Amino acid sequence: MSMFNRLFARAPQLIKWGKLISVTGGAQILIQGVGFVVGIYIIRMLSQSEYAYYTLANTMLGTMTVLADGGISTGVMAEGGKQWQNRKELGEILATGMHMRRQFAIGSLIVSIPILFYLLLDQGMLWWESSLLILCLIPAFMAALSGSLLQIVPKLHQNINELLKINVQINVIRLILTLPVLLFFPFAALAILASGFGQVVGNVQLRKLSIRKADWKTAASPAYRRRIMAKVKKILPGSIYYCISGQITVWLVAFFSDTKSIAEIGALSRLMMLLMLVRLSVDMLIVPRYARLPAVKQQVIVRFFQVLGLLLVLSAAIVGGVALFPDLFLYILGDAYMDLDYELVLMTLSSCLGLITGVAYMMSSSRGIIPNPYLFIAVNILGQVAVLYFFVDYTTLAGVIMFSVYSGLITLGYRIADFLYQTLLKMQWSDQSVHLNP
Repeated sequence: MSMFNRLFARAPQLIKWGKLISVTGGAQILIQGVGFVVGIYIIRMLSQSEYAYYTLANTMLGTMTVLADGGISTGVMAEGGKQWQNRKELGEILATGMHMRRQFAIGSLIVSIPILFYLLLDQGMLWWESSLLILCLIPAFMAALSGSLLQIVPKLHQNINELLKINVQINVIRLILTLPVLLFFPFAALAILASGFGQVVGNVQLRKLSIRKADWKTAASPAYRRRIMAKVKKILPGSIYYCISGQITVWLVAFFSDTKSIAEIGALSRLMMLLMLVRLSVDMLIVPRYARLPAVKQQVIVRFFQVLGLLLVLSAAIVGGVALFPDLFLYILGDAYMDLDYELVLMTLSSCLGLITGVAYMMSSSRGIIPNPYLFIAVNILGQVAVLYFFVDYTTLAGVIMFSVYSGLITLGYRIADFLYQTLLKMQWSDQSVHLNP
């Protein structure tokens, strides 16, 4: 068959994917654009000290969310991928995940709140201001937890348009609240609270959307709890490790530097939020479809490397563009951050590595391919200790970011090696014939 005939035969699939990518991409540009504007507005409105507090709180929010999830959402996605057309079973899976997550959330709060309180005090914040900031953080934490699970049903059923509309609504509400509040009251606590309120409103809409495909009146299932917990036991040690290593740049700066450096690392990280456009698009379009692929070895492996290859090319273009025009990006942050040219390029490289590694994890875990957590942690810790000791100066901002680049390379290499090991040597595969059409 000639190349022309092959392209003609695949035209319907190409058109279908073209529509999906254009709709998703356009909506994600709007979503991330609004979120980016809000983030830059916060940077410009808050003093460097207040933005440092905001960065610490936001970083701890991410840590708390990871701890409270512990692999539950991965287990729900994996189990939901098997029962995505059964309304009752899917409802049981989600109810079980919600019940487990509430229990995990309590433990996460107990561990995280005292650490955040100490760090805020250490950076010069008064005790009552620290307490107020933490109180404003808790609603945002609870809303983020529920939101990630509520999105699983529309993702599995590919209700992309409805899901995108809700995400747009969340960001618009955040924008409407943040602009006037920080104009008159430029405090980190209020910026956190405004963000959390938008997610609360979005969760109401997400629940309405998921009710169509999942029966929310069912009770949690002990059987599904055991299956999800089996995945949690594999993922949770890695999640705990990620709470330290995934935010290591902020933690190192927080312990070894001052509020100015914390604000700078937070501002550079905010610029990198534009990469979420790519990650969220993959999460909505690629990961659910990858989870639904038949158990055919060649198809699963080829799709995995196709996606990572495309991300690698895209990342190279992004890093190159930032290296050529750093002042253009730094201007967005404001005059206080204009001397961070080198740090910006390093941060972009680190974030692109994080993007590729994160997608590799999402795709493999959606197939139930989860690395041995203890071996994963051991390899990464040994690599990171060697990097800290021999290669970087962790007392400088550039050194801390370079550390994250080395760590990203180690993690990506391990995830790819483990994926190949499990898919080629450990997993059982179907004897179905291979079809690589989307």
